[in-house]
Amino acid sequence: MKTSLKKHIFLPLILLLSIQQLSFKKATTQDKDERRLSVVVIDPGHGGKDPGTVGGKVQEKDVVLDIALKLGNQIKNEFPEVNVVYTRKSDVFIPLHKRADIANKNNADLFISIHANAVEQSYVYGTETFVLGQHRSEDNLEVAKKENSVILLEDDYTNTYEGFDPNSSESYIMFELVQDEYKEQSISLANRVQNEFRERAMRKDRSVKEAGFLVLRRTTMPSVLIETGFLSNATERNYLSSENGRKNMAEAIFRAFKAYKTEVEQKSSFHLATNDVKPQPVPRPAEETKQNNTQPAVTETKATKENDLFYSVQIAALKKKLDTTPENFEGLTNVFREDAEKLSRYFSGKYKSLKEAELQLETIKKKYPSAFVVAFLNNQLISVKMALELEK
Repeated sequence: MKTSLKKHIFLPLILLLSIQQLSFKKATTQDKDERRLSVVVIDPGHGGKDPGTVGGKVQEKDVVLDIALKLGNQIKNEFPEVNVVYTRKSDVFIPLHKRADIANKNNADLFISIHANAVEQSYVYGTETFVLGQHRSEDNLEVAKKENSVILLEDDYTNTYEGFDPNSSESYIMFELVQDEYKEQSISLANRVQNEFRERAMRKDRSVKEAGFLVLRRTTMPSVLIETGFLSNATERNYLSSENGRKNMAEAIFRAFKAYKTEVEQKSSFHLATNDVKPQPVPRPAEETKQNNTQPAVTETKATKENDLFYSVQIAALKKKLDTTPENFEGLTNVFREDAEKLSRYFSGKYKSLKEAELQLETIKKKYPSAFVVAFLNNQLISVKMALELEK
């Protein structure tokens, strides 16, 4: 039975997500080496009128801010070329959607959100790191509800999050239908964080988990949410409220960051739709080459560009393979699909110029807020930056 994308995918997305992604033009013209991890956003949870979890006299907002600042300082000291951006550096309240916006607008390569946990059972303790996904247990759902409930302190949160109720299990159904295309990288970092907590900081490892966190869903880069311990547990509360404890936690996260940075830079494939190797022109048939051997070589390159280079608008990235029929895509008749091993991407239109694609993007984003422009050469995804270079 055919699944309707409009009914089962985009309505939940439209209901929840008013994502203000980076202007693709800005992202592709920014002068930075896409093979390197050059911008990290560190997000100390809660703040200001939102204390977060409270255990005894210890408030989550204070613990995580100190860990975040310590982490950022370590990154800047060892990697001065990395731009460290904080969602907050003092005791102020930052709405959830603005935290993600800060990461998106800074074209971040990584988003690290730091928190502390609490439950009614005071004997529970340990660390856990979350990536965006479907909750696999009620415990994971409860953590997501707790962290998402901060939106209730925001002005006009009903309109901002378009009816999302952080305390309603039904609101989390959408996380079952959304595939995060940065999940593999996020899990890689999360695993390293938990390994460092267990092996170096000697903390109990409660493993890497998935859950539906709004702040992770709104970011457009690999992202993790770290629960550094339970303030409801007296021993762990004392540890996290101590200078040495917070220092150990920051160092553990830093070591995980360092190992992850090395990994992604060695692979040189951190951005999924980026290819830094300039494609070669498609060879002409021998007979045609012979007939036109008096033409300059640049003519061949130009012809290849004109015939094989085009722009499009990506509107979804999903595990499911859906028919590209209009009823599945809000009536769009020019949708095509590209399948990968674990993911299918859906695109709208084939345009000769970036300007034409960006004009269509403005219209498409009214229906699909997370849409963005991509480029193809010889039916292979390349970066828009490279496409613009080929047009010169």
